[in-house]
Amino acid sequence: MKSIKLIVKTKSKSYPIYFGNNVINLLGLYIKRDLPDVKKICLIIDLNLPKAILTKVVNSLNKFQVKIIKVRSNEKNKKLKTANSIIEELLKNNFNRTDCVVACGGGIIGDLSAFVANLTKRGLKFVNIPTTLLAQVDASVGGKTGVNTSQGKNLIGTYYQPDFILSDVSVLKKLPKREMVAGYGEILKHSLIINKKFFLWLLKNGEKVVRNKDSKILKKAIIESCKIKSSIVRKDEKEKNLRMILNFGHTFAHGFEATHNFTRKLNHGEAVLLGMMVAIEFSHKKKLLSFRDLLIIKNHYYKLQLPMKISKFFKREKIYKIIEFMKKDKKNINEKINLILLKQIGKTTDPTKVIIKADEVKKFLYSYY
Repeated sequence: MKSIKLIVKTKSKSYPIYFGNNVINLLGLYIKRDLPDVKKICLIIDLNLPKAILTKVVNSLNKFQVKIIKVRSNEKNKKLKTANSIIEELLKNNFNRTDCVVACGGGIIGDLSAFVANLTKRGLKFVNIPTTLLAQVDASVGGKTGVNTSQGKNLIGTYYQPDFILSDVSVLKKLPKREMVAGYGEILKHSLIINKKFFLWLLKNGEKVVRNKDSKILKKAIIESCKIKSSIVRKDEKEKNLRMILNFGHTFAHGFEATHNFTRKLNHGEAVLLGMMVAIEFSHKKKLLSFRDLLIIKNHYYKLQLPMKISKFFKREKIYKIIEFMKKDKKNINEKINLILLKQIGKTTDPTKVIIKADEVKKFLYSYY
């Protein structure tokens, strides 16, 4: 149960990520050591969290007063009404700033729990236990919190760094392949935007991550992804410039998700994979990305059978709706769309330089069918 520690440094706070196999059993010890004043813990969990994981977490917290709140984890439930309901419970149970919110679930649970912890009495302690690959490699790191509205995804939110993250590779063993693919999308994104060497490693080991769930390979991929994201967050915590490159593929992805009304027909990781492929094709069309690099990436998609054709998920007449949601993206500063494009494997365009008219993006999407 030995863990590896990575320190995430930001202007507002530095905190550790503990990586390991079965380290979830040590949660209570970590809280006692790192947050000695905590007496009460609100454990916010995914309603479908496997019983074995919940039992390990609860048993590790036997020295604390624990309140468990179960939340149905879906994008439609990630809203102000849900957050307010949880906050009211915390206030009713007299949670104080020295007490702690612990999230145990995927990215939706993490985002929602961090949002709640931030707003309750202007800040409770917060610990994140991501239980999906996507959350372990991306959503749990960086301090973004948020809830959705009818106008789009994560349009209400704050920045609130956790006190620590516990990333346990053993909880991924029973994840379905679809969830592994979703998480792989973010791992692949990290390699494409800033680390060609990591991308070349993924060309050789991607199947072991997605299909075989090889613990050693998985752990390396997770740690490398977290290193990449934490290095970017350290330089730009509040997404003023550099951190925007982490949105590669996401402007399209959020438009795709919203058009599908955040249903399970298309999960976040699948939307990101689709969004990245569209952005990669658009990068080539704009003569930014070479045909060679385009081909290498597409072959990797084909090999791992990653989602890459929007025609499989949307009818052509839905493009107008996709564009309308993209125009509402929080990174835009006017009616034009701010895109992160790829110049080569491992290097993106400047985060503030590619501002495209909505009609040009719409025309490209129509040609994509």
